[in-house]
Amino acid sequence: MTIRTPNSALWALVLVNLIWGVGFVVVDGAIDIMPVNTFNAFRFGIAALALLPLYFLQKKPEKDECDYTVAELLKVGFGLGFLLFLGFALQTQGMIYTSVSNTGFITGLCVPLVPIIGFILFKTKVGIEVWMSVVAATIGLYFLTMGDKMELNQGDVLVAISAVCYAAHITLMAKYGGRFAIMSLSIIQLAGVALYSIIAASYEALANINESYPPFIEQLSNTDVWAAILYSSILASAFAYWAQTSSQRLLEPHKVALVFALEPIFAHIAAFFILGEHLGVNGWFGAGLIIAGMLYSELGGRRKIKIQPLDQMAAPLDK
Repeated sequence: MTIRTPNSALWALVLVNLIWGVGFVVVDGAIDIMPVNTFNAFRFGIAALALLPLYFLQKKPEKDECDYTVAELLKVGFGLGFLLFLGFALQTQGMIYTSVSNTGFITGLCVPLVPIIGFILFKTKVGIEVWMSVVAATIGLYFLTMGDKMELNQGDVLVAISAVCYAAHITLMAKYGGRFAIMSLSIIQLAGVALYSIIAASYEALANINESYPPFIEQLSNTDVWAAILYSSILASAFAYWAQTSSQRLLEPHKVALVFALEPIFAHIAAFFILGEHLGVNGWFGAGLIIAGMLYSELGGRRKIKIQPLDQMAAPLDK
């Protein structure tokens, strides 16, 4: 089963970004009942398991095509998985204190940040359009996070730091992940996020950090929590991975970039209709600048774009 035409690929990517955008709202309700790291442990554990059928169904590479050892795969996978763990933990924790709309737009900052981190770590050449995009997105971040009340929200800060973690992950993935099979590396990374989340959740339980939450049995018996876990793991991770990797083979890079700019917009639309969230004048101005920064970073220099095939990880990888 695969996507065969550019038109169906385009709509498949739109669906993926709709799933991710609505996913912010779905997760927002669940983390009021289940602690962030516990939720992420279930989410990414199930996501890793859900990708296993795709792993076994894919065409296996010849032995001489695998120029890496299992130890190298685990080292890189769990290393990159730690950055993903930090990104998702900070993002999800930030959602407790800030709005879904802000979370969606601020997460988009990872797009212009990727080439900047590449410049810092590896002295990769950065075009003027990237610096202009970062300036626009930074100004947008100020207006979005300060809002009409002009007050800084700690949740916005956590989500902004998570965007830096996502950008660092994508940059290092581009540098070190290219020699590994995509499916194998993705499964290891998702399993790594689940493992780190279990460790963090265990520490929180021993330290009684989450005393305000219901007992664990009540958390597990809550249907809304399980709906969010299954939505995030099956639809926003496993299905999205399959649809994204299949669709991008049929579409021009600029179309992919434009579609991925829809994710924060879908997040706000869902938050508006489901949660009654409003951005305000300053918020809309800031959100518009972030979207403009995302698009100009992707399209301004006409760079070759490759979207990272992981849940909510839309960003450019230069070759």
